[in-house]
Order: sequence, then structure tokens, then C-alpha cells
Amino acid sequence: MKIASRIRRALGIDTQRGKYSYGYDAEVGLISSSRIADSWVKTTCGYCSVGCGMLVGVRKGKAVTVRGNPHHPVNRGKLCPKGLSEHHILTAPGRAKTPLLRKNSVLTPVSWDEALNAMIARIGAIQRKHGNDALGVISTGQLVTEEFYTLGKLVQLGFRTRNYDGNTTLCMASAVSGYKLSFGSDGPPGAYADLEHADVILLIGANIADNHPILCQRLERNTNRTLIVVDPRVTKTAMMADLHLPIKPRSDITLLNGIAHILIREGLIDSTYIAQHATGYDEFAAFVSEYTPDRVATITGLSVETLTRVALLYGRAKAAFIGWTMGVNHSTQGAVTVAAINNLAIITGNIGRIGASPFSITGQCNAMGTRESGFTSSLPGYRKFERTEDRDELAQLWGIDVDRIPTARGLAYPDIIEAAVTGKIKALWVIATNPVVSFPNYSLLEQALRSLDFLVVQDGFHPTPTTEFADLVLPAAIWGEKEGTFTNSERRVSKVNRVVAPPGEARPDFDIFLDIADRLGVREELYPGWLTPEDAFKEWQLVSRGRLCDYSNFTWPELEECGGMQWGGLRLYQDGVFEHPDGKARLYAVPCEPIIEQPNDEYPFILNTGRTVEHWHTRTKTAQVALLDNMVPNAWLEMNPADAALLRLKPHDRVTIFSRRSSVKNVELRITGIVAPGQVFMPFHFAESNSNLVTLGAYDPISREPNFKQCAVRVERSLLN
Repeated sequence: MKIASRIRRALGIDTQRGKYSYGYDAEVGLISSSRIADSWVKTTCGYCSVGCGMLVGVRKGKAVTVRGNPHHPVNRGKLCPKGLSEHHILTAPGRAKTPLLRKNSVLTPVSWDEALNAMIARIGAIQRKHGNDALGVISTGQLVTEEFYTLGKLVQLGFRTRNYDGNTTLCMASAVSGYKLSFGSDGPPGAYADLEHADVILLIGANIADNHPILCQRLERNTNRTLIVVDPRVTKTAMMADLHLPIKPRSDITLLNGIAHILIREGLIDSTYIAQHATGYDEFAAFVSEYTPDRVATITGLSVETLTRVALLYGRAKAAFIGWTMGVNHSTQGAVTVAAINNLAIITGNIGRIGASPFSITGQCNAMGTRESGFTSSLPGYRKFERTEDRDELAQLWGIDVDRIPTARGLAYPDIIEAAVTGKIKALWVIATNPVVSFPNYSLLEQALRSLDFLVVQDGFHPTPTTEFADLVLPAAIWGEKEGTFTNSERRVSKVNRVVAPPGEARPDFDIFLDIADRLGVREELYPGWLTPEDAFKEWQLVSRGRLCDYSNFTWPELEECGGMQWGGLRLYQDGVFEHPDGKARLYAVPCEPIIEQPNDEYPFILNTGRTVEHWHTRTKTAQVALLDNMVPNAWLEMNPADAALLRLKPHDRVTIFSRRSSVKNVELRITGIVAPGQVFMPFHFAESNSNLVTLGAYDPISREPNFKQCAVRVERSLLN
């Protein structure tokens, strides 16, 4: 039948008129007949942290189309390629539809009762034998806030393990830690609107054109701005810049200290603001006095003239904005690099004003929600484990003994993995993340998973590289199949709505958590009377009331009607009062340390990794969407023409990338001036060409975020050529 159809197509007999016919939709006018909707559901995108509002068209219980919400303040009707095709993931192949329990080495379909009873029994036996902390839990940044809040209580107060963290440690932990160092609390101070009002915008390690493309329209609306992009690679964002600074890898701290040096030398600092709102200035000024333009030029590879020009532009700006993403965070010095960025904002008073902010652009759709409510690196509501008053307050709100609340956080994500290798962690529960592809130094991760006595993976998709290791797979609903709230990078809390029912026996994570709590015997104690995510939201409102991240003034209908609302107002710290006990910001002397793994004759290149606009994380979702996967079906390696000539390589050659740990084989070579000599780049999305086979298992000592961005490699023509 398929052959006959192809022949008819080739002969022009079958034009597939039915497939490509058009019709009229009352909302959008002429549209493909297959995309005409009976109803539209207002919701928020479930990919990145921009938090775009969208409308999903539904016909006969199936999502058939999506469009940007023209009234939403974040995106004003625009969507990126992933958002425009997001409805396809709801009918994508590879969905997890029934619980699977490993029996006789084979994952076997079982009922929910058998699955959850097995989970409780196996974890309970392990904890009785090895202690409560023998259970580790690794979550995500893609649940709704109500689920994060519910899960945090379940893990810390139900299972009584402290070893709980999220995959947000792989992307945003350094931003969190840097904000805490400088300001005393997490929380991005600015707003997207600042991009439209700043006269100077400095983006450091932030390729928003690929990673957060809708934010580019904010830049384009600001016709009076000067855009400076700091990135070793000529990214799409760098191509938009008025000034691109192709610094040497990991020299960003030196650049920031050098800018501070010139600002102080030229008198372009706000001495009044510093005196009233900051501490540590004298020590800081003495430290950066050593970062002379000549020294900084040598380390960064920039000219003295360029360095001076950038410093003067920033210092003379009426409102200066600094934004960053993973190019800063993915480092063994990520947290202090963020502090160095904040230093510039503090000494010039570029914080808490229109157009002026040090602004961390978050990664996942609800990484902010878990930072606020998740009970991982801090207590809910930006409270501190070590602070007695914070623990007492939560114990009273929850009606529990304060001794049940930990006095210190447990292991961070990388340390949970290492503890599994050493045998300290015996059971692991992984929720909505795919560490087999996303975690650095794959060989260590594989050893950890194989060392476990029991691995539970809760995901919307199966098989994935991680579910293949599982002893138990719990099928979960995904975006579009449940409701709650997301919080985006500018602290905007937006409503997420159910569009369709989950497939098969898949269930919302919220329902799974409550069912587990019931079987643990803690449901009524921890979640009294809860039936829906809105019950969790209402308790979270009480817990967050009076905190910096205060949700108490929002209702679900208001959030939906307004296109989200920002906790903390449009900007934080407008009064110059920060979250440290004395109300002042801190300035830090931040030395620049060399790259941990230096290139040498055997491994002469520095490998950089990153994203492409068409895909998301490990492609668990986007690989199943033909529209996206057809655009970028495979990984590639970028290399400078000078290096390719030395290695006698040609465009589209298949190459293998070797590091001291492993190799990635048979990757397409792209020869381009986008990367500098001595550097190579590849995207990290592809399990089939997993960059984390070669990346370095090194972590920030403060945030515990991995150093994904620099490791030493060599490149050879693959034998398959």
C-alpha cells in the first residue's frame, strides 16, 4: 500500500489534497483544515524560562494547533519554533503509558498498586537497613510549582531523606549562589522590560537568539541601546551585537575585574550608592587595582582600546543591564563569576532602576518555581536550613515537630551521584530528567546507576536512556496534561492549564506524590484535605507570605486573566535594601582561576558545548516532533578553518572527539569561523552523540554546578570515513 501511494505521489495523481486543504477558523482565519479547533485553551509554554503565553487549539479531545497569546505581556503573540510545535508532543510516540516493574531483568507492565507498593517496600527496606539518607531524589525544573512544593514535603518530611536536589543544579545553581553572595537571597532583580529601556546591554555567555529567542524582540524594540556580547564563539546573538568580545575561554572574571578597575579609575562609580547600600568597597577597590588594562588584555585576548571602550560605555550609561546564562553558570567558578557581575551593578548603582539590573536568564520553564518552593538547597520561601527562626516558622505553619525539619541541606546532585558510586546512596528516585545524557562525565554516572539497589524513574516518556536503567518506571503526565503555575526569569507567575487527558495510565505528578504519601501514611498529616494542585497553591501562599517570593496576593483566575503577575513587583531592591542582615549588598574580590583541564599536545582543543534553537535539553520531547527533528536530526562539531587545514579535514567529514575520559564517535564536522582557533563546539542535546561522554566531572565548590564548558579534547577523522 505504501509503495502504491508513493507511485501515485510521484506521478502527480495523488496530490494529498485532503491533507493540505484549508479551512476557516473563527479565531485565526484561513488555516490548514487539520488545525481548525473547536476550542482554545490558554496556558504557558513548557520549554524555556521566558514564560510565553500561548493558546492551544483543541478538536475532539486532541490538541491540533498552537499560537502565541497576543495579549500576554511576555511574548505578545510571538513563539519560537519549539513553542509553535509544542502541541505535537501531546501525541508524540514514545510516551510512557503504564507502570513498568523490572521482573527477571525485564521491565514488565504492572498496575499502579503493584508499582507503588513495590516502591514503598523496596525503599523502606533500604532505609531501615542503611538509614533514611540512603535514598536520593533528583528532580527537575519542569514540574509546576504546586508539584515541587508537594514533592519537597514528601521527600524531606515523608521519606525523611535530606539528599534531594534538582537538575536545576546543572544549570542555575551558580546564579542562585551568586545572588545569595551579593544580595543575601536568590531572585533576579530585574525584568524583561529593562531590555527595552537600557542604553547599554551587556550579555555574557548568553546566546539568547538560540536559547531564549523571544527575548530578542525586546532588544529589537530598543533602538537606542548599545548591545555588547561577550562570548568566545560568534553566536547568533553575537551577530546581532554592536560590539562582540570574543574573549578567551574562562577569562570573563578577568574582564569584569578589568572593567571595574577602569570604572574606579575614571570616577564612573556611584559613591553615594556604595556608601549607603554596600559593604566591602575598600577591599574590592584594592583588589581590582591590580587588574590593569594591559594585564586584562593579555589574559582575555582583547585590546586595551576595546576593554576601555566597553568600560566607558557601561560606566556612562544612564541605565546599564547585564544578562547571562550558561556561559557564566557552567563553570567551577560560576557562583563567584555571578558575584563579579553583581559587583559592577553595585558600584554603579545599576540595580532596582528601569533598565538597570544584573539579570540571570533562567533555563527551564519552572526552574524558578523549584528554587522558591522546592525544599532542596533551601527551605521553601527562600528560608535557610541553618536559621532557627525559619525552621520554627515552617514547623508552626505545617503543624509538625521542628526537629523533623533538617538543620542543613543534604547532598547536591553531583554528590548524590558520587555517593551512589561509593555505596552511601542505595536507592534513587529520578523525576522528569534524563541524567544519562545530561550529566557530565558519563562513565561516572553509569557506574552510579549500576551500583544502586533500586532505581525509580518517573517520566512522561519511555524508553529514554535513563529509563532503560530503571527498576521501576512511573508514567507521568507532561505539560498540557495537568495544571498549576510556572514562574519565569522575571519572577512572573503564570497559569498552566490542562489541554488534554494524559495517555494510557499516565498520571499527573501531583497525583503520584499524594498516592505515595498515602501509602507512607503521611498524606493527611502533610497534605490535609488536599485533592487538587490548587490546594497546594493555597498552602504555598501561606508559606510564602511575607517572604521576598510572596505569592499570597495572587489567585489562579487573576494569574490567567493578567498573563501572570510578578512577585516582588516589577523590580527588586528599588529601595536599596537587600536581604543580608544589615540590609546591604556585598562586594567580593574574585580572582580568576585557570581552566582546570588545560589543552596540551595530546588534547590541543578546548571543547565548548551548548544548545540549538530547535531542540530542548536531551531531546526526550523534541526528537519526537518531526518538524523540529527534521531541521536538526544530528549533532555536529564546529572547528575553525585554520585548525581543519592543519588536520587535513574537510567540511562534512565524520570525526571522533577524544578526551581523557572517553570519545564521541562519527560526528559531522562543520568548518567555520564561528569558533576561534584552538576551540571546538558541539551541541549537548544528542544521546546518539553524547557530549557528556567526554566532558569533565568538575564542579563549582559553592553551587556544585558542573563545568560543562571547557575540557581538553583532540579531534581525528573517524575510521568510518
